[in-house]
Amino acid sequence: MLGTQTAMEEVFGSTVHGAGRVLSRAAAKRKFWGGQVQKWLQEKGIIVDAVSKAVLAEEAPSAYKDLDEVVNAAVGSGIAKKAVKMKPLVVWKG
Repeated sequence: MLGTQTAMEEVFGSTVHGAGRVLSRAAAKRKFWGGQVQKWLQEKGIIVDAVSKAVLAEEAPSAYKDLDEVVNAAVGSGIAKKAVKMKPLVVWKG
């Protein structure tokens, strides 16, 4: 995403910098098993490494907001423009 002049004027030059969580890290660990999260990510072609399965559970895709909705909200509000769409390749959790 690219910032806009509107962002400079209305939100101190800031814009979104991630999807944001819908579940806390603790709630994600209670809801998801790290081995399943690893499998989901690997099925999408994402390389996964983590200190433990519990730590990996924090990164369950369902623990985050829908990224397209977040991006579209930022664009719709005028504080950002779309630049490129990237695909995650690796998740490392320490």
